[in-house]
Amino acid sequence: MAENKMHRVAILADTHGLLRPEIKEVLKTCEVILHGGDINSQKILDGLREIAPVYVVRGNNDREWAAALEDELNITLFGLRICMVHNKKHRKTDLGSIDLFLYGHSHRYEEKTVDGVLHLNPGSCGPRRFRQPVTMAVLEIEEETGRWQVQKIDLTEGGGDRPIQGISEGSLRSVVETIIREMRAGHRVDAIAKKLGVDSGFVEQVCRIYVTHPGVDAQGIVDKMEVSALFERKL
Repeated sequence: MAENKMHRVAILADTHGLLRPEIKEVLKTCEVILHGGDINSQKILDGLREIAPVYVVRGNNDREWAAALEDELNITLFGLRICMVHNKKHRKTDLGSIDLFLYGHSHRYEEKTVDGVLHLNPGSCGPRRFRQPVTMAVLEIEEETGRWQVQKIDLTEGGGDRPIQGISEGSLRSVVETIIREMRAGHRVDAIAKKLGVDSGFVEQVCRIYVTHPGVDAQGIVDKMEVSALFERKL
């Protein structure tokens, strides 16, 4: 008896200019790639297309280079009806005829069923924001039966429990403001980290959010990084 063929579809979002080698290995096992936006460069999109056919929507950080990309896609893959946007608040499609609703933007993995429709955010597998895990998903669809399931792929190293070294909760906003000033003055990440005595990864994340979110202030950066649980606690 012939084995029932299983189709595999990669689902990812918010790569923000980074295509990790371990993500590429997962993608190579899939027939199709769905990307929920915030790719950040044509180079990343081209790299994805070298692996498999890609369906992608434009994210809020996908600038002029992505002008030809759609803000919302409605497709049918292996019999499954899919709607995809970057920010779920911007959806225009009525989900009454949809099986799977895909979105990104928040960098948080989310999987829930609402009125018979699976709502899925694969999280972010781009540059990591401290405790937030590095995640994507793989959709598996049986060709013969049409049954399908979603597998969460978590590629986080070390569990994400590392605190931000050298920063107290009370000084966080001030440190972020200083990092912004130093960056605007043209100083490098490693130089800023050394001058302030803080982790270079923290400085890099602050700079990245400042650049990719025009108009954001220090408190906005703190909120986006969701670092409230990362401070070193004094016993």
